[in-house]
Amino acid sequence: MNSRARKAPADPATAWAQDAVAGKFVVGDLVAAAAERHLRDLKDGKQRGLYWSSDHSNRVLRFLPAMLSITEGAKVGQPFHPLPYHRFVAGSLFGWRRESGRMRFRSGWIETGKGQAKSPLMAAIGIYMTGFYGIQRAKAFAIGQDKNTANVLFKDAVAMCRATTPGHEDGDSMLTRGDVLIRGEGDNAWKIEFPEHDALFQALANGEAVSGPKPTLVAADEIHEFKTNTSIELWKEAIAKMPGDALMLLGTNTPASNQIVGTEYSEFYQRVAKGEFYDDEAFSFIARVDKADREEVFDKPEVWTKALPALGVTFPLENIQGRVNTAKQLLSTALSVKRLYFGIPVGSTDFWIAEEAWSAVQGKVDELKLKGFKCWLALDLSKKNDLTALSCCWIDRHGKLQVKTWYWTTKVGIEDRARADMAPYDKWALDPATCLNAVDGAVIDKTFVAAKVQEICATHAVEFLAFDPAGMADFITACEEIGFPVWRFRGSDEPAGKGLKLVSHAQGKLVRFEDKQLTMPRSIERLEDRILEKSITIDASPVTYSCAANACVVSDGQENRAFDKERSRGRIDGMVTIAMAVGAATNEMADAKGSPYERRGMRMV
Repeated sequence: MNSRARKAPADPATAWAQDAVAGKFVVGDLVAAAAERHLRDLKDGKQRGLYWSSDHSNRVLRFLPAMLSITEGAKVGQPFHPLPYHRFVAGSLFGWRRESGRMRFRSGWIETGKGQAKSPLMAAIGIYMTGFYGIQRAKAFAIGQDKNTANVLFKDAVAMCRATTPGHEDGDSMLTRGDVLIRGEGDNAWKIEFPEHDALFQALANGEAVSGPKPTLVAADEIHEFKTNTSIELWKEAIAKMPGDALMLLGTNTPASNQIVGTEYSEFYQRVAKGEFYDDEAFSFIARVDKADREEVFDKPEVWTKALPALGVTFPLENIQGRVNTAKQLLSTALSVKRLYFGIPVGSTDFWIAEEAWSAVQGKVDELKLKGFKCWLALDLSKKNDLTALSCCWIDRHGKLQVKTWYWTTKVGIEDRARADMAPYDKWALDPATCLNAVDGAVIDKTFVAAKVQEICATHAVEFLAFDPAGMADFITACEEIGFPVWRFRGSDEPAGKGLKLVSHAQGKLVRFEDKQLTMPRSIERLEDRILEKSITIDASPVTYSCAANACVVSDGQENRAFDKERSRGRIDGMVTIAMAVGAATNEMADAKGSPYERRGMRMV
């Protein structure tokens, strides 16, 4: 035997990981990272008190086809043979152990494209852990954003219990044999009981709880639909308190950018997979196409299995081909197909511009490297404690725009606003990279904003500050309080003042032409063109992305457009100031040739 030949693994999970790393089938970078983590831990996990039990791994993989049948699709009635990626996921969850013998993983994240049998796998694991894993009085709960979502995987579990057990006569099922009792008739079933172990598997809507929960398993499906993470965190705490084996299993399609809960969890588990954050109790399997595949994904079927690991096995190729053909013709369909089937994190509902284009211009803006370049400021003050935004737009040596935005809110009531807006302001305020400042008091003190403007003016070549007239008197008063001189521009025929020049920026759809008046329709158009031309970098911040995802653009009969705060889905202050700053920066620049996108007719979606 060749001494270099790979030793045959003792279990399917490790075999799958080895083949994934060796390139024997196509996987994305995040799945490859999960496989590499598994193989790396086999070598050095013992140093951290971890060990691999192929017996435990293989036992769950044998259970699936021995006791459960497929309940829908082309292979209905056949034994539930785990898909190749199922072998890695389920095998890893049960195979990895602590020195005490307890399961290593307390949470597992499964993210794939639609139709990849995530829910049936989670349902099967629920049946296994409650009725066949050997834990007396085990309790499993299926939760979701609402009862319908929670019932998706729970109904799979009920169907499996009612289906004929593989190798048995037709109709001989766990239910008919008395292995399980199902409470509720037909689709109204709500609990599965396992009399031998005094165990149960129950469906609960988001927010529901049981008295003193002691869960063995909590299976949360469709995480991208969750509006808040409250119930997830409560159940995770309950899992953490369990002395023995207990698992929180989270399943989802790739979340849209405005689905904050799913996005934050996904980003955490991505970091775990890549080794950027060490959490030995968190398992990650994230099937997405890679960033390099995104632009041409519809024309690269060879990469589709990166996000669709069941493609060609239980998920027919024709299913996705039809969706892709439609997506090539309709931009709105393209965004949803790219997210839901290929794991590209775009496609929030009614994004104010093609979200792919918006995502492409998000990056790092280093203000220290932009000293000496002309810049323009734009300010949108909140009424009391909502969100105040200040944007700065530089023109670099290449003529490219660089935009960064700072935000202010109050510490008082921040948790309530976070829940109301479904945006984690309280967590964002703890991360300096978000540029969200939570200040003391119940109302935002405008002197904090004035001091930041003064700081920028002291270090950068600021031409002027564009402002929304609403509340500007308070800002001027704040500048006076800190001794920072400012003056309002009222027309070219008026004498200039001392200090920072303040220029009014109209907010509505009306366009004026005197003195190159700053108006929102012009500013939105110029920002849009810069984004589509990729001649702008917008500093990446979850606060800014949230504002962009919330924004609603309205137009009049002449297609003059403006942001509408009343119709928007949440705070859009950062989007308003970015448009204002870009409008100010480009107001003096030649634009004789116009936008190529305007000539081609490519506009908002």
